[in-house]
Amino acid sequence: MASVRKTHVTAHLSFRKGLLQESVIMIAFLEGVLAEALPTHIIVNVHGVGYHVMIPLSSFERLPVIGSQVKVLTQLVVREDSHTLFGFMSIGERDLFRLLVHHVTGVGPKMALSVLSGMSVEMFKAAVVVGDLAAISKISGVGKKTAERIVLELKDKVGVAAEWEAASAANSPGPRDQAIHDAVLALISLGYKQVEAHKAIKLIIDKAGATPGTEDLVRLALKVLL
Repeated sequence: MASVRKTHVTAHLSFRKGLLQESVIMIAFLEGVLAEALPTHIIVNVHGVGYHVMIPLSSFERLPVIGSQVKVLTQLVVREDSHTLFGFMSIGERDLFRLLVHHVTGVGPKMALSVLSGMSVEMFKAAVVVGDLAAISKISGVGKKTAERIVLELKDKVGVAAEWEAASAANSPGPRDQAIHDAVLALISLGYKQVEAHKAIKLIIDKAGATPGTEDLVRLALKVLL
C-alpha cells in the first residue's frame, strides 16, 4: 500500500513538474482583437475566443485602442487551482517577470506585476545593478526586506545584474555583444544558469562562425541545452 501511495505521489509530482515546464512555452503570445482593456487586465478576442490576460501598468500604457489588432507576449502560470495568463507588450517586460517569479524567493506573479507597474524595466535593472534598495522598496507591495532579497538573489545568486550592466547604454555594446547579452538574459529568465547560457551561445557562435540575431541565438541555444 505504501508503495502504491509513493508511486502515486511521484507521478503527481512529475505531472506538476511537466505542467510548470510546459507553461514556459505552451502559449508564447496571443494575436487578435483587443476587446477590453483595463490597467490590470485585458481581453483578447482570438477567432471568437476571449482570453483574459493579466498585465502590468507598463504594458497597459502601450496598448492600441479597443477594437484594434494587438499582439501580446504571454506567460502561463500554472497552479493547482488555476491557470493564469500574464501578458506583456515587450520582451524585456516578459523576461523580467520570469526572472522575478523563477529566481527571487517569495516573489510571485502578483508582486512581479507590481514591480513592472511601479518602475520601467531599464530603471529596475539600473537599481539592481547599483543596489538602490530605496528605489525598489518604494514600489507598491515590495518593501525593504523584499527589495534586499531581490537585489541579493538577482545580483549574487543568478548573476543577471552583471549582464544588465554589461548591456547597459553606458557601456555602449555593439550589435554583436548586444545580441549575446539579450540571448543570455532570455535563457536566464527561462531558468538556465548564466554559465550554461554563455557556454551554449559560445558553442553556437563557434560552429556558425558568426553571431546570429538574438531570437536565433535563443532558439539554437535551447536545442543545445535541452
